[in-house]
Amino acid sequence: MKPAWKARLDALRTTDLAAVCGAARPVIGMVHCWPLPGAPGYSGYGMATIIEHAVRDATALAEGGCDSLIVENMWDIPFRAGPHVQPESIAAHAVVAAKVHEAVPELPMGINLVHNGGVALLGIAIAAGASFIRVCMFTGAGVWDAGSWDEGCAADLLRRRKELDAEQIKLFADVDKKHSVRFPGIDLATHIEWTRFFGADALIISGRMTGDAPDLEKVREARRLAGDTPILLGSGTDERNIGPFMEVADGVIVGSSIKVDGEIANPVDRARVRRFVRAARGQ
Repeated sequence: MKPAWKARLDALRTTDLAAVCGAARPVIGMVHCWPLPGAPGYSGYGMATIIEHAVRDATALAEGGCDSLIVENMWDIPFRAGPHVQPESIAAHAVVAAKVHEAVPELPMGINLVHNGGVALLGIAIAAGASFIRVCMFTGAGVWDAGSWDEGCAADLLRRRKELDAEQIKLFADVDKKHSVRFPGIDLATHIEWTRFFGADALIISGRMTGDAPDLEKVREARRLAGDTPILLGSGTDERNIGPFMEVADGVIVGSSIKVDGEIANPVDRARVRRFVRAARGQ
């Protein structure tokens, strides 16, 4: 007989993407925030401007047919790692995400804090009313593109999620995350095994950098290793390549290819979103 404590832990984990993202095979659109206060790209234009552009992109994603959103501090480059994200960035991110959720309440919302916000990421999600978070390094260890060494945040994150009465917020965890190199010996199979063991609700597979697609064989291997845990594509998909990927994966997170002219710093292009969504759904 399964002990009550184990039954409770098992019940926290879901494989039902429809319950979290609004669709069984969701297209999740990225809202890339302009540089937030404290980032090198921020030039004093103020929160109202950041919110205006984030809400505009979120509205375009909704009108283009996306099932849910992720609000991300994409332009806080170079990214800080793990617990080194600064308070001004966390506060601004939460304000922007709350305004996005208010403007597009019909779409479930997630949060991503690059790189690997952990507990700070959870705090933003709670403040903004998010349904899920994308955790860049839930387990394992490695080095990020800016040179920072980082480690999995599962131990602190899961404890704080329980303490803050926020266990309804689901965990979408990257394995072999873009913009990073894993510690030697942490291969895909090991990383997936660890991440599933600690209760991730979905696994995210990405390419080498933002805008780079993962190798299709890597996605197939992840699908084989993941068991009943859903697999989401985390980078590099567009209306031309999404079809074969969606024959393997359970959903997709898309950002770069649905911008005006396909340029990541540009606004979201509604027409590109519509074409991508149709292609992802095999229409």
